[in-house]
Amino acid sequence: MTRPVLLTENSRSGLMTGVGVEPPKNLPQFVGAFVSTFSALCLGMVFSWTSSALPVMEREVGISETQGAWIGSFVTLGAFVGAIPAGSLSKILGRKRLLQILILPLFLSWIIIAYFYHIVELIYFARFIAGLSGGALSVVVPMYVSEIAHISVRGTLGTFFQAQITIGILLQYLLGGLIMDLTTLSLITAVLPIVFLLTFVFIPESPVYLASKNKMVAANKSLRWFRGEDYDVEDELVKIIDDLEEAKRNKTKFSDFIHCKVTVKGLIVCFGLMILQQLSGVNAVLFYANKIFTQSGGSMSPETSSILVGTVQVIATLTSTLLVDRAGRKILLIASDFVMCISLASLGCYFYFSELQKSPVLAFLPLVSIALFIVFFSIGLGPIPWLIMAEIFPPKVRGMASSLSASLNWLIAFVVTNQFANIVSCFGIGVAFMIFSAICGCGTIFISCLLPETKGKSIEEVGDMLLGIKKPQTLSINDIDIKCDKMTTLV
Repeated sequence: MTRPVLLTENSRSGLMTGVGVEPPKNLPQFVGAFVSTFSALCLGMVFSWTSSALPVMEREVGISETQGAWIGSFVTLGAFVGAIPAGSLSKILGRKRLLQILILPLFLSWIIIAYFYHIVELIYFARFIAGLSGGALSVVVPMYVSEIAHISVRGTLGTFFQAQITIGILLQYLLGGLIMDLTTLSLITAVLPIVFLLTFVFIPESPVYLASKNKMVAANKSLRWFRGEDYDVEDELVKIIDDLEEAKRNKTKFSDFIHCKVTVKGLIVCFGLMILQQLSGVNAVLFYANKIFTQSGGSMSPETSSILVGTVQVIATLTSTLLVDRAGRKILLIASDFVMCISLASLGCYFYFSELQKSPVLAFLPLVSIALFIVFFSIGLGPIPWLIMAEIFPPKVRGMASSLSASLNWLIAFVVTNQFANIVSCFGIGVAFMIFSAICGCGTIFISCLLPETKGKSIEEVGDMLLGIKKPQTLSINDIDIKCDKMTTLV
């Protein structure tokens, strides 16, 4: 790969000192991030569709609880499969082209549901292909956003994906509360993937991908679109080339995962957070919100309760970005898991004792408990595990470790959504929520004991904390890789 020549003399020193350098424009980056993550809004609508659709299908089609569980969980099973090859496909096809391809299965799934929702097997297929698309989107969209964002706004733009998912969930709750006909609901929802496809045409390809294919003129043009014509992009292009060459030199071997203590401990922490995120029961709450509120017997309609919960989730997710860099990752995760534990315990107790004796006085408790659960999930256990995943691994293993973590997340999500109805049938909805509460309690202890605080820490300092070094030493990224190589030699 040929390194580009700096067109502006002394531009690198100018970039470092800030003298005579025009700052990048933020608006084009925000537009690019918003349009690309609009696909996440489409994905959020897939997640919450079951909340309003399953009761209708039970009445009109006569599906069983087991079939309803499979309709809900086939999305997460498809996402588990779709996440695995997404990284490799993005290197071959490009981020933009792959995103354009991935939105098509979402569109097709809504068309199938619109006209064949009375055939359960076709609904299974539609939900599975929607999940295939969603799993790959969850890998490629954050990658694309991080590659188009300048370092000054990368953190803010990085929250767009999760925020758009919650907006999509809320939008589907709103539509589901207004439209009872599944054909009409599905056709309206099918419009949004087309909106994404038409608008994303005008957004450039990732400059990182273009540089990796040695298309330096196109990479330069892409960066200028995102940064503004007055911004000197030459230094940033050189940095991109340096990173690509470094990644090529440090290809990951499977032995790096087995014999490197830093990576093993990082995987334990990251896998633990992903498992705790899904075993908190969040997907069960979102997928079956209407049924939960129906069983609670409150005065507020299930549709209205679901809309309120979705609104709370959007607000909490949008505000979470302000807290992460101020309060720190660890304290937010501990507070999040602890309050979720209390919320689910109170919800479980309400349902357990309501089976013995109804109490109209406490009819508000399910809504309050679920709202609290969603708020604290959205500020902690929802977004932060994905952030920790980017901060805890050394660069040479980060790609493979991230793929493994994402796949595990979707696999656990499938198990929870698939088995939630069976757990409710066997033990009752009260006991089901108590089980989730107990897992959140264990998660609080896990986070307190094993998770290092990564706020304001470099990769080297995080590596030292994982190795048990109390006072972080001044180590480079290469030093951590050398440690891993030495451990490999000793083994």
